[in-house]
Amino acid sequence: MVKNSLHLSASPIHFGTDGWRGVLGVDFTIERLLLVAGAAAQELAYRAPGDSKSRTVVIGYDRRFLAPEFAEAIASAVRGCELEPLLTNSAVPTPACSWAVVNRQALGALVVTASHNPPEWLGLKIKGPFGGSVEGDFTKAVEARLAVGGISIPIEAVSERFDARKEHLDGLREKFDLPALVKGLKKMDLRVIVDPMHGSAAGCIGDLFGGSSCDIVHEIRSERDPLFGGNPPEPLAHYLGELTESVKASTEQGRTAIGLVFDGDGDRIAAIDEKGRYCSTQLLMPLLIDHLIRVKNMKGAVVKTVSGSDLMRLVAEDFKRNVIELPVGFKYIASQMLAGDVLIGGEESGGIGFGTHLPERDALFTALLVLQALTEAGSPLGICLDNIRSSYGNSHFDRIDLRLPDMASRRRIEDLLNNAPPTEVAGKPVLEVIRTDGVKLRIGKLHWLMLRFSGTEPLLRIYCEAEGIDEVNKTLLWAKEFALKTSIK
Repeated sequence: MVKNSLHLSASPIHFGTDGWRGVLGVDFTIERLLLVAGAAAQELAYRAPGDSKSRTVVIGYDRRFLAPEFAEAIASAVRGCELEPLLTNSAVPTPACSWAVVNRQALGALVVTASHNPPEWLGLKIKGPFGGSVEGDFTKAVEARLAVGGISIPIEAVSERFDARKEHLDGLREKFDLPALVKGLKKMDLRVIVDPMHGSAAGCIGDLFGGSSCDIVHEIRSERDPLFGGNPPEPLAHYLGELTESVKASTEQGRTAIGLVFDGDGDRIAAIDEKGRYCSTQLLMPLLIDHLIRVKNMKGAVVKTVSGSDLMRLVAEDFKRNVIELPVGFKYIASQMLAGDVLIGGEESGGIGFGTHLPERDALFTALLVLQALTEAGSPLGICLDNIRSSYGNSHFDRIDLRLPDMASRRRIEDLLNNAPPTEVAGKPVLEVIRTDGVKLRIGKLHWLMLRFSGTEPLLRIYCEAEGIDEVNKTLLWAKEFALKTSIK
């Protein structure tokens, strides 16, 4: 018997943009997880559609330290809510749990994962009955349940398990003509080098393409390592040295290659082109928008977060498509996908979703679509992206996180941005002030600066896109100096 108030009064649990995360053994403990899982399960049951007869809550986990054991533990919390836990039989990509929810018409899913965070972190993601992350009003309701206290009585029992990984891969096989894709890759003699960053998407692309019998796919860092090689399993350029060198070496030896990288729980993606250049979703999204509209003639709006590249908007508007810009966080994109006709939705940090699939980021689906775009174009990734740039302009993007001395410093910057935002940036006039999320200052067609605070910390996130990397660095330096100068007034 556990009383919520005893554990939560000193340090309340708050959800971020996608779930609750914390340092394992400090913020994230088994006692707190049982409380959160119970409250989340109760909220899933309370919000179940009126015609739903399901009592099932899917439970999944990634490859992190203690994740399997914690997943088994929260199954007991779900049973304590008079619901039926259905546990994956192995570590799986988070989208596999979302797929299972929709495929089995479950109440939702609880996934033990810290996604791309450092190795010492663990967390919990909550998926609704539609297969995507729950919205802010849901997590606020979970926090309210925790705050009012109560009693949670976990019930120990043997959990029913299922092969969520196979169900997900089978679902992807139904959505793509994989034999044709393999044929196209062989015709191009394009080698696919996959880096799952020791995460739960390991082996998935190879299995989709025929397993060990397929000589197209080569995978690195596929073994489980809860320390992820000493770095966060986040698909950023400075963590991808081995993948970059592998792609360049293959191309130099006469076999053109593409590198595909997935984050720790398989919902984010990035790529390395044949020349070893890093390609985030800031570049992959424009490529996919062009492919889905021009080649596939598919309908629907393009949805992007406010931090997403303007290349996405320029390509979409060239095809007369509606572009919807939303706050940072894929849950906003998922909500739009549920509300209207959306072709594709994505964010700068690696997550992309599709109206024909799930209202959810799915890196494996995205990877297959990227490869499809290349085979149908008959060109490797770098050439395809260079064609996009030549048509719409060069795009370079970077972001820095600036930790401020205290919350008072944060408030001073917030007050200035709210009441008197800069009228020029690094000597260039500000053309437009956008307040979708934080403050975004438009400086040119492909040049903008955005300042956005973390939810609860004195942490300022500074984003910039420009046509040249020198301009990006110059703008970010100006923004950093502006913030520090303002913070000490």
